[in-house]
Amino acid sequence: MAHIVIPYGTSEGQTARIAEFIADVLRAHGHDVEPVDLKHSDHLLAGKYDAAIVGASIHMGKHEEYVRDFVLKNREALEGIPSALFSVSLAAHGDMENAEQYVAQFEEETGWHPARVALFSGALLYTQYGFLKRMVMKKIAQDKGGLDTDTSRDYIYTEWDGVRRFAEDFAAGLEPKAVQSNL
Repeated sequence: MAHIVIPYGTSEGQTARIAEFIADVLRAHGHDVEPVDLKHSDHLLAGKYDAAIVGASIHMGKHEEYVRDFVLKNREALEGIPSALFSVSLAAHGDMENAEQYVAQFEEETGWHPARVALFSGALLYTQYGFLKRMVMKKIAQDKGGLDTDTSRDYIYTEWDGVRRFAEDFAAGLEPKAVQSNL
């Protein structure tokens, strides 16, 4: 059993939902998992965990600054344990080139190059936005194409099966290698 931390940044809650989902999958594999909202914590890894999965969402073309700052402070610890990054954005719903560029920019800014990276689609939560943000997000959705524009409801684009596979692959990488005996 590994003690795993999932530090994440979220603006509207979808990244938090994904972090909790990953935590549930890892717990089902027998691991002790601690999701941590970095917006409300100045968290340091410093040898307390066996593995880490960092989550960040994209807003205005960038990951949250406080997630970047967390990675900068904890880069050495992240490089010393199995670690991964998941990035959540609307770009991951049909514009993978941009989604990949966001991650490349994050890696360049932090110097951290995780062995595993996942790109997950986020959500359009029109009913939770104020009037101005709802209209801005609708305009962005129209301009990008492929995103829904009916502002009377919310749209979750996250592919939960992909999130599950990412978490299970990460868990499998933590499992001790089976010893083969050919004697």
